Amino acid sequence: MSRAEHILVVDDEPQVCALVKRVLGDGGYRVSTAHDGATMGRLVRRADVDLVVLDLRLGPEDGLALLRELRATSRLPVVILTALGDTCDRVRGLESGADDYLPKPFEPPELLARVRSVLRRAGPWTAPAEPEGPDCRRFEGWRLDMRARKLCDPSGAEVDLTTAQFDLLHAFVSNPNRVLSRERLLDLARDRVAMPNDRSIDVHIGHLRRKIEADPRQPLLIKTVYGAGYIFTPTVERA
Repeated sequence: MSRAEHILVVDDEPQVCALVKRVLGDGGYRVSTAHDGATMGRLVRRADVDLVVLDLRLGPEDGLALLRELRATSRLPVVILTALGDTCDRVRGLESGADDYLPKPFEPPELLARVRSVLRRAGPWTAPAEPEGPDCRRFEGWRLDMRARKLCDPSGAEVDLTTAQFDLLHAFVSNPNRVLSRERLLDLARDRVAMPNDRSIDVHIGHLRRKIEADPRQPLLIKTVYGAGYIFTPTVERA
């Protein structure tokens, strides 16, 4: 039997931790809880955590700062669950490296669905019909290893990507020179149905552009097609 995936819930409200733990536990996951950044860091380092559900308000601590610290050393998937639910807070959370964002109060089925989606997308990508070994794509000197989920720049240095950024780039290199709407990108990269007015895809693309564009303000690789979506312009070759 495969092990149940382990989720760490970080929230300074015990009742919220208990609710989220029950929801995710009923969904078949192992769940640990932490009420502060120190406990979160200790559990991330010592336990086999697969995903973090993180509140942005942890008493005197800044949840976004904790997220940025985690992103500096780890690609561990993070779902933000917080009462800070306006657009600016959502954008800041996504730009800091979160893979998804859900405001409180939340519906338990939606939390469970988002956690499942992020975990599914964060898992190693495999294609059963293809032989074992690297499955790589090259574009403009960049090298993307689809199975190992690694991106290397033209100098050969590895570039750190969040789960969402990798999944977006995966979708783009799989569909070069084709206009992809936001809804289609969400389907390809997140495996979930886009919500009305969901602009999170723009935030992730902006963050991805900072990683791969020479000038993110004048992008040449990922271009905006106004009123239609985005297009990945380079020639993509299998390496």
